[in-house]
Amino acid sequence: MEGARFLLAIVLSIAVVILVNLMFPPSGPRPGAGPDSVRVDTVVETRGVPAEPATPAQGADSGLAGGAPDSTRGDTARPVDAAAALEAAAGAAGAAGAGAGTGDTVWVQTDVARYGISTLGGAIVSVQLLEFDSHTRAGAVDLVEPESPGLVDYGIRVRDRVLPLSSVRFTSSAPAGDTLRVDGPATVALTADVNGLRVRLGYAFDGDRYVIGVDGRVEGLGDDATLLLGLGPRLAVNEADSAEDLRALAYVVNSRQTGIESVRIEKVEQDRVEEGPLSWVALKNKYFVAAAVQPMDGQGAFGGLIAKAGPGGASSVQATLPLDREGAFDVRLFFGPQEYGRLAAVAEELEDVNPYGWRLFRPIILPLAHLVIWLLTGLHNVLGLGYGWVLIIFGFAMRGLLWPLNAKAMRSQLKTMELQPRIKEIQTKYKEKPELLQKEMMRLYKEEGFNPLGGCLPMLIPWPVLITLFFVFQNTIEFRGVEFLWLPDLSRPDPLYILPVVLGVSLFALQFMNMRAAPQDNPQQKMLMYFMPVMMVVIFLNFASGLNLYYAASNVASLPQQLQIIGERKRARARIAKKQE
Repeated sequence: MEGARFLLAIVLSIAVVILVNLMFPPSGPRPGAGPDSVRVDTVVETRGVPAEPATPAQGADSGLAGGAPDSTRGDTARPVDAAAALEAAAGAAGAAGAGAGTGDTVWVQTDVARYGISTLGGAIVSVQLLEFDSHTRAGAVDLVEPESPGLVDYGIRVRDRVLPLSSVRFTSSAPAGDTLRVDGPATVALTADVNGLRVRLGYAFDGDRYVIGVDGRVEGLGDDATLLLGLGPRLAVNEADSAEDLRALAYVVNSRQTGIESVRIEKVEQDRVEEGPLSWVALKNKYFVAAAVQPMDGQGAFGGLIAKAGPGGASSVQATLPLDREGAFDVRLFFGPQEYGRLAAVAEELEDVNPYGWRLFRPIILPLAHLVIWLLTGLHNVLGLGYGWVLIIFGFAMRGLLWPLNAKAMRSQLKTMELQPRIKEIQTKYKEKPELLQKEMMRLYKEEGFNPLGGCLPMLIPWPVLITLFFVFQNTIEFRGVEFLWLPDLSRPDPLYILPVVLGVSLFALQFMNMRAAPQDNPQQKMLMYFMPVMMVVIFLNFASGLNLYYAASNVASLPQQLQIIGERKRARARIAKKQE
């Protein structure tokens, strides 16, 4: 909804800029890093895995049906009893798990997060990000929903037989209940024996990283087995505007063939298959992400991803990863904020897990968004100022940088004023001959080196920046919860509506000054002077206060420039009038 209103504001504002310059030129004619460098291996979901999961169309890299082809494997035939052994293990695990309850929880706390790992299935049942406060409950952000069985779980598949590890009780190397505090590398090992199969899971932590290394092995299966890595399918809501957070909830895949694809969880109305090979898979909401990435050596990839439909959207999201011939796998999991530097260090293009803007404009908006974030965070770090002051400085600086373009637009308008008598003469002379009129006008423009649109185009340059800032403030976690003066959160609307009013008043002042400098009154221009500020206030009323702060600062910074432009216009009109006399 906000995106549609913002697009409407942009279209109307640009239209007004063009129309005003074409219709009312001054006395002129109307011309025609983070430190988290890791990668992940393979992924899939075990939660609710069907006996015969959806099978994608067979292709060279498709691996959802029985595991993606793996160049590291030999031609060793699968043991005849592998599927039967898995079925027997699943039956034994199911019987044992029926009375196992919820299992014990092993807690591990690093410098940046606190993780809960259940001994039942080895699932990750809690991810608390200690540096970020939840806006829906007391304490830190927890990515796992309160009633959810976990955020990540596992399963093993051989042909159509599945062993969901959620029914397997593990023995942990770390005691359950107490919290294991780590300020450097540390490992928690989970082991279980299920009807002749030995299963091992290892979690590797580091003190200051949002990355967990996961390695596992299933002994006794033989060849041609597939890991099912389950994600979510939802991240917990931690934002004050829960509806907005849920709208942003999506699974994202990075296909080596087709690039990044994002699908909103609530839009999964029927089962979906994302064909592999996939470099990474992820769940994301407005500010946070849970991702699994291929190994750092680049070997292997996720075979694909299956999203199962259920009431209200996807009921499960799982990725597939073939186990090696030893029954082993190795992945890296990232649970953390959508901070550009951290994501870029984890995996290639993971920083685009939450793509900015409308798909059609992303080739323009994405590079600009990355540049704007780099500039804002750089100013924040170098100057040591809060983001509110950084935005004010940025608004003034942008006006300074764009001043040459504004000056060019002004000189183009002055040239229009100077050529007005000759243009009128040509229009009168060839008014009955449109083709000759057009030809003579083009000849005049060429002789004078004049572009009739030169007064409009430079004034449109700031709009891509404003559009980019809209999406930056909608999704960039650096502004989440940042206070400034009376504003409690730069990523949320101004609760007192002061900034939208300042924005409207400054826009009115700019148009009023321009109209007063015009040689004669114009009813249409006067109507726009009152209509545009009111319209912009209404549209921007509930936008992020950081965006309004930048836009208001930019308008205020343009006031002295507007005075200079008006002065030069008056002097130019005086010179033209003297020549005509």
